[in-house]
Amino acid sequence: MNGNLWTYPEGFGRVDVTGYDVEAVDGDIGTVDETSLDVDAGYLVVDTGRWIFGKKVLIPAGLVERVDRDEETVYLARAKDEIERAPEFDQEQSADPAYREQLSAYYAAGRAEPEQDETVRGSAQGEKGVTG
Repeated sequence: MNGNLWTYPEGFGRVDVTGYDVEAVDGDIGTVDETSLDVDAGYLVVDTGRWIFGKKVLIPAGLVERVDRDEETVYLARAKDEIERAPEFDQEQSADPAYREQLSAYYAAGRAEPEQDETVRGSAQGEKGVTG
């Protein structure tokens, strides 16, 4: 993941990945329904409709790890359960800075890896206002 949550990783290019499959770190989560290539405001809208109670979620561009153009698959730096719990996409609020701040806070809170011990998680949570 790069340093800016709303900027695609280097090498992503100006590619519309609408229709591509989406893989979380632990498996398939859906399909890209919409791609925004706006500078410093990029995102994907992912349709998780393959799951029983699928929904659409907005994924900030910075969570994209890589794109396999041959396989038409986008790989994310997040687990399925984090995507599943994400706020549902709201088209009318997608350009609202407050909505993006809410999403930024949600995804920033999910940075701790599940295998980290409690001491590491606790210190990471205590540094919420620190960026690095």
